[in-house]
Amino acid sequence: MHPSPSDSSDGPSNLVVEIVETLEACGLEYDAYQLHEYVDVEALDQLLASSDGNITVQFTVEGVQLKVSPESVDILVAEQADPIAE
Repeated sequence: MHPSPSDSSDGPSNLVVEIVETLEACGLEYDAYQLHEYVDVEALDQLLASSDGNITVQFTVEGVQLKVSPESVDILVAEQADPIAE
């Protein structure tokens, strides 16, 4: 069992919960990786908090690509390239 969010004053711990929940939604177990090996969540939280809201940070955890913004943690889905007419 892992912690649940308590309130917005938790800062990085809320961000950790959002990231872990997003990864779990992709089928990645929370004990299958060490998040600190992929991203410094405290630095990420500071970066997002200091921005004007127009920032996203992308990183990959165990093959799952994430996009984090001040508003959300999202899964990046590889966009299909449009065929170019030759």
